[in-house]
Amino acid sequence: MFFTEEHHQFRQGFRDFLQKEVVPHIEKWEKTGTIERFIWKKFGEMGYFGLRQPESYGGLDLDLFFTVIFLEELQRVHSGGFAAAMWAHAYLAMTHLKAEASEELKQKYLTASISGDMIGALCISEPFGGSDVAGMRTTAVREGDSYVLNGSKTFITNGVYSDYMIVAAKTHPELGAKGISMFLVDRDTPGVSASKLDKLGWRASDTAEIAFDNVRIPATNLMGEECRGFFYIMQHFALERLVMAINAHARSEYAVEYAIQYMSERKAFGKEINQFQVLRHKIAQRSADTEMIKSFNYLTAKRLDMGEYVVKEASMCKLNSTRIADEVIYDCLQILGGYGYMEEYPMARLFRDSRLGPIGGGTSEILCEIIAKTIIDKKDYKPATVH
Repeated sequence: MFFTEEHHQFRQGFRDFLQKEVVPHIEKWEKTGTIERFIWKKFGEMGYFGLRQPESYGGLDLDLFFTVIFLEELQRVHSGGFAAAMWAHAYLAMTHLKAEASEELKQKYLTASISGDMIGALCISEPFGGSDVAGMRTTAVREGDSYVLNGSKTFITNGVYSDYMIVAAKTHPELGAKGISMFLVDRDTPGVSASKLDKLGWRASDTAEIAFDNVRIPATNLMGEECRGFFYIMQHFALERLVMAINAHARSEYAVEYAIQYMSERKAFGKEINQFQVLRHKIAQRSADTEMIKSFNYLTAKRLDMGEYVVKEASMCKLNSTRIADEVIYDCLQILGGYGYMEEYPMARLFRDSRLGPIGGGTSEILCEIIAKTIIDKKDYKPATVH
């Protein structure tokens, strides 16, 4: 229904690429918290950053199910942090570049992002804001042909080693959410500083707090129009939440597969533990849960690819998928017993990495309120209008 022969060939090719080029380095990157630059270039050379990007900038302009495969296979390399660094570049920063950047910015930054020569980060969350996007305090004041940025962002994936940042700031604070604008900021601009954060999981990725101290950027680095930033952000949340939902069902599927393999090899009381009914039924239930969220995620991806505005459905996808992934991985770790608690087995890291799912990209509590507004208050979320 969703995948063609071309999709299947792409999956096998990408899986082989990851096993050869990425997996041998994962343990080092997890320990150092630094993903070496060469792998970004290899991703670019293979076209993996351009799956949904226009051919005119070096992209491949493929349907959304190539992205689905990209996300699913990244969840199998045993590093949620590495996966996050790749998809945050390709589907957070680059999504805004593609949609809102001027032709001049696209030629310089989007082309280099697709080729892997530049790494991007999206900067929205703030130390005092979190889920409250409209309450952000970072400001951008127009001074002649420049804007001067002041403020800070936090929990930013690729926040330390990226080459540029897509930054949300208030150009007209008195307007609240309607006063937010988007800017492209070069990493080496004077006044930009970053501090790496120490995290429970996603340890290969460079999550950071970023400070902007009188950072002066050209007015031409404005993304789209002034005061349209909040609408741009909301416009892309459906894709971001669907990305995180797909990540969740993929790591859930990987956990079940690993647990089944372990059960076939582990013996207790004279037989393989896959013969014990309590474990068989637990795996049966968790496999059913995984298949359910995967099917709904695929259906929503199909609708999004057809141009529908699926903010309610994408919110439902992320809400359920991230919750179920945590539950599935919890049970799969339990099936491994003491070995599940050991770092040399994949379940411990998977357990830690998965916990960010219900937090990042809109907490489960925020998603519940969005869904409640649509089904109880009959609120009709619509795409941002183009001016």
